[in-house]
Amino acid sequence: MSIDPALSEAALAALFQEARTQNAWAERPLPAGTAERLWDAVKMGPTSANCLPGRLLFIESPAAKARLEPLMSSGNRAKTMAAPMTVIVCQDMAFYDKLPELFPHVDARPWFTGSPEKIRDTAARNSTLMGGYLILAARAMGLDCGPMSGFDAAGVAREFLDGTGWEPNFMVNIGYGDPAGVQARLPRLAFADACRIL
Repeated sequence: MSIDPALSEAALAALFQEARTQNAWAERPLPAGTAERLWDAVKMGPTSANCLPGRLLFIESPAAKARLEPLMSSGNRAKTMAAPMTVIVCQDMAFYDKLPELFPHVDARPWFTGSPEKIRDTAARNSTLMGGYLILAARAMGLDCGPMSGFDAAGVAREFLDGTGWEPNFMVNIGYGDPAGVQARLPRLAFADACRIL
């Protein structure tokens, strides 16, 4: 039985099979309004109870890049400085205050108030989902991505997020990749090694 995808095979390949983690960047500026277009796509992805705890901090200006540079791990520093955009994917630990607006048919705030473990689990899980949507949205727009987790999270929180209630989750460099910086594709697990059908 064949399955007809809603997207063409070429589109699926652009999102997954042919997409690569980028480590080098072409000197090509991003189109105006890229950050806004990305958010307009990301915000439409599903999250539990439409809680939308992800917050995106777009680092583009040379001044902001200079503040970020010392907070990156040595292996991520040069490529982050070369990328036209670095997105700090964050989680808003007070996301549930927006639930009356985002989930108006039920008073969902009591699900979280006084439950720090549930707040943290929900924020982490759903902000990570939103970071994944960010990567797919960027690829769908013809951009390349380099997601990273090597950075000083406490330092990033102090430098960029003080007073916001946001916490950093991970980062994504976005731009037009330089193929010369792409490494050989690493192995992936076979279906039988990673999946079960019950």
